[in-house]
Parts: sequence; structure tokens; C-alpha cells
Amino acid sequence: MRAPLKINCCSILLALTVHLGCFVSCRADDLAIGRFGSTNYGDWIVTGTAFNPGPASDGLLSKLEIENARDNRVASSEIEGDKPTGTLTSPKFKIARKYISFLIGGGDYERDTCVNLLISGKIVKSATGWRSDRLVPTSWDVSRFHGQTAQVQIVDEAIGDWGHINVDQMVQTDKPERTPVATGTLYQETLRPQFHFTARQWTMDRLNPGPKQEGWINDLNGLIYYDGEYHLFAQRWWKCWLHAVSRDLVHWTELQPAFWEEKSETGDQSGTCVVDYNNTSGLSPDKANPPMVAFWSRNDNRTHCICYSLDHGRTWKRYEKNPIMVYPERDPKVFWHAPSNHWVMMLYGDSQYHIFTSTNLLNWKDEHKPIKNSFECPDFFELPVDGNASNKKWVLIQGNGKYSIGSFDGTEFKEETERYSCDIGPNFYATQTWANNDTGDGRRIQAAWMRGPTFPDMPFNQQISFPCELILRNTANGPRVYRTPIREIALLHQGQDSWTNLTLQANQVLPMEPSGRQFHIQADVNIPEGSKLTFNLRGVPVVLTSKTVESGSRPASVLSKVAKVEILMDRASIELFVNGGEISSTRFVLPNENGLSVKAEGGAATIQSLTVHPLNSAWKNAPQD
Repeated sequence: MRAPLKINCCSILLALTVHLGCFVSCRADDLAIGRFGSTNYGDWIVTGTAFNPGPASDGLLSKLEIENARDNRVASSEIEGDKPTGTLTSPKFKIARKYISFLIGGGDYERDTCVNLLISGKIVKSATGWRSDRLVPTSWDVSRFHGQTAQVQIVDEAIGDWGHINVDQMVQTDKPERTPVATGTLYQETLRPQFHFTARQWTMDRLNPGPKQEGWINDLNGLIYYDGEYHLFAQRWWKCWLHAVSRDLVHWTELQPAFWEEKSETGDQSGTCVVDYNNTSGLSPDKANPPMVAFWSRNDNRTHCICYSLDHGRTWKRYEKNPIMVYPERDPKVFWHAPSNHWVMMLYGDSQYHIFTSTNLLNWKDEHKPIKNSFECPDFFELPVDGNASNKKWVLIQGNGKYSIGSFDGTEFKEETERYSCDIGPNFYATQTWANNDTGDGRRIQAAWMRGPTFPDMPFNQQISFPCELILRNTANGPRVYRTPIREIALLHQGQDSWTNLTLQANQVLPMEPSGRQFHIQADVNIPEGSKLTFNLRGVPVVLTSKTVESGSRPASVLSKVAKVEILMDRASIELFVNGGEISSTRFVLPNENGLSVKAEGGAATIQSLTVHPLNSAWKNAPQD
């Protein structure tokens, strides 16, 4: 029996339209998308079995625990459980309002439990549920598609837990119940970093309409150089591997995600990408076209899989025999070890890195030589000491930024040093370096996820540190890794202000008045014992004494004395490098004022040279679609 309608402002409109089976709106100027019958989806096209039972109504809504329904006919793929799959596609319609608005609940599998807006068969907007059957209001801004022909497609291709989707009251409207985040022009948003990589705002349309962050980016994955392109992959909530490419590590083009989570709740964890030049895996039908192979762990932390690309990372296929390993670990780091003529994989688990070897990337042998007391997301590579190619050491960097130096024979790593901090800042995490660098200019270049605070009211979240070159240097205390910004930062320079041979007396301030919000600062300084120099960077202090550095964390000591300082300042970060990279600090900040200055305190200090370069935006000519 149909539940009685409540008397409200919409009751008359509902009575007039319910026999047509529309998604009903309370505003007369809204346009319902498609028509439902009482037991079927009317002129919507059904494929598969997920939507065969027809809309959920009356007592079925309570049985399925679907809350907050506005109409009595909810498009639901849950009626026969999570196993059935299929699609429900609306008739074609012309976009005639600024927004498309609807209520959504169910699974949060991007591309597998979702609602898509299709134009010319291409997905231009998408939304998922949020692991709840409470329907929440959601909308897309479709104003730029005005007048174009479109379709809505409701998708259920998931069969695991929360493998269903529920959608209600889909209309074209100029007054949605919940408006999308106001973003402004892409890459020109108020807080968008201008030379640090952040995710495109189109990702927000694919994220959950519930409480999760929009435009998210986290762990770096599979950084690799291949045929003139630097590839950057990164996680987004275990939903997909984000993918961007660059030819100079400064100007990035974000592509469609490389691959998405599977049709279950496993998710895609961190991993590695390699180029299988000799086609040892046999994944390419043509040895002249070697496959790019990405390794990742499912979110069950037991099974390990691969995807591969035969077109320089533009499209990806899942290996049909996944998983390639079942082992209770995660975060595979894979590389070719030429002296041993085999591939090596490190897997993290039980606070250890386990070492595996393979000749074909598909079958792996545990060498039973774990590296104990380890901390997820390993990076592992060789560096020459002081540039001497005949004297190389292996560097192991852990997810928490700690590194150690030693030797590696293809199956066992022997640490020869203590573990030191790669970076002293509060926002340096899950760092990786670009592999396959020997096919380029040979530099070992590193970036990190700047894990931490969020960007308020922005359609993106989190950022990646600016790429830095790593050099292994002998010091009085043994070999140490030095990290400095890559030279390509100069591509963004737009003029400079300079000072030389300037002695600041105690409490004397040197104002620096360059225009802009992002800068590259370089200085040679002489700070006597008892004095200090404080750089005030738009209200954020960086404090230097003769032997210590302080930027977002407690003071850290240099080996000898502070002599050289380099600072990169973006809209939401400060990266400090002292003495050619002996110490670095990566730090998220939101400056609270304008202006730059440097002040001497406690005594005089000398600035032998100081250069401030305002920086152009790396996104200046970035594509908008």
C-alpha cells in the first residue's frame, strides 16, 4: 500500500505529476530528467540486472534503509543485493538550466557506483555515494554545457560491499539545494599553489558528496622518466592513481587517472612504475614497444597486482592474471638490478622491508633478508659519492623521511650509517624519486607528499613538494644526502632585486618589496655567534643563527656554520635549504600578511649577497579542460 503523501508546499505539484513518474521538483521552473513508471523506469534504458526490479518505493525504502527520499520512486540497484550489476541511462535532453541537482547514496566506488553526465558519450561530470544509504543533495554546475545534448547514466558495476547506488529527484535547476564549491578559474583559485603540483578541480566532481575532502592527493607512486617525459603518479584516497606528465618538472599536465580501484572495496595502494625495456614480462607483443608496468597493493594488504601501458602511460590495462603475489605486505618498490640481472621488489609489512627478486616481473622469490625497523613507502637507489661514478652507495629512504646509506648485492641491503632526516619540516612524507633517470640526464630528483593541513574552501587539497636534486656528499661525519631545488626553478624567474655586502646592526630591518606572492630567495650570510637573522616571509618567520636553522620545527644544527640560504615560497608553502642542501625544511603555511624582510637580532650580521626572484605561475598556460 502506498504511504499517504504529507501535505506540504509541494503536495499539489506532486499530485499532478506523480502519475507521470517524474523525478519531482518543488519549483515549477525546474525540469525533471526522464520519467519513471510505478514499477519500471519508463523511457530510461536498462542494461544488466542491477536495475531490473524497478524503482524502490513505499515500504521497500524502509527495508533498504534508504533515508531522506523526496520522491516515492528511488532509482536503486540495491533491491536484490550488491551482486547484480548494470546501468540505467536517461533519454537524451538539452541542458537548459545552470545546474543538474539530485540526491545520492550508496557505494563510493568511482566509475563503478556512480552517476555520470554524458555529452557525446564522454563523461564530463560524475559523483558517487558515500557508503551510506542516506540520500544527500548534490549538484553539478553545467552552465558551460548550456544548449548541448546530454544523458545521465546511473552505474553499478561493483559486486562487493556497498556495491550499489541509489539516486532520487534528478532535475535541471537554477536553484539547487546544495551548490557545488565555487572554484573560480582553474589553477587561478585564491590559494592554488603556483609552482607546486596539486590535483585538478575536475576530481571534485568524482568525489563523494559526503564529508570527504575534495580534489585530494596523497602518497606519491611510481615516479618515472620515460622518453623525455617525467611521469608523476599519486594516490587519491585509494580510489585511483592520479597521473600527470611534464618535460621540465615545473609545468605539469594532468591526464585522466591511470587506473581506478577495482569493483570491490580493495582499493589501490601505493606502488612503483618501471619500464620493462627487454619485455621480460612478455606484456608487450612488440619488443620495440616496451611496457610501462605499475605495481600496487590492494587495500587488503595481502594481494599485489600490476597494470601496464603500451602507449607511454596514456591508457592502462589490468593484468588478467592478477594478483601476481599473495603476501601480507604492501607498498611495492620495484627496480632493475643490472649486476644481478634481475628485478628487485621491496614490500613493507610488520615494520620490515622484505626483499623479493624476479626475472620476469610476474613471478617473485622471497630472499628472506628483511630490513628491520622500517616504515612504509620505501624508496631505494644508488648515488655516486661526490659525483664519483666509481664510488657509489645505496640510499634507502623510508616513508617518514628517514634515510640510511649502505651496500646492496641484489638480495641484501647492509646499512652502514645511522638513519638521518631527509628533511626537518613538518609536512614531508611518503617521498619518492624519479626512476629510470639514467636514460635522461642522470640526476636523482625527489618529491614528497606535503601531508598535513587543508586548503580552506578550495576545490583541491594537499600538494606535492617542489622537485629537488639529491647529491651524496662526504662530510666530516661521513656521507650525507644533500637536497636542493632543481635548476629548472629559473624557468619561472621574472626579474630580481639584489643586495650585496650589507651589514645589519642589531634590530635593524632590511625590507624587501617585490611584487607577487611566490618567490625564490638566495642569500650568502655571515652570522656571528650570539646573533641571528630572521627572514619574515609574509608574516612567517625563518630563523637562522650561526649554527642552527628553524622553520616550522625545533632548531636543527648544521655541521659547521650557516653560510648559504635558499628559500622557495609559494602561496601555501615555504621550503628552506641551507648550505647547499645540508638541511632542508618543507612546510605548509598560509601567510597572514604581505611583504618580505630580514632582521638582525642579538648583534650584527652580514648579508654578503641577497637575491629575490618573483616567480611566474607554472599554470600560466595550463589547459582548462
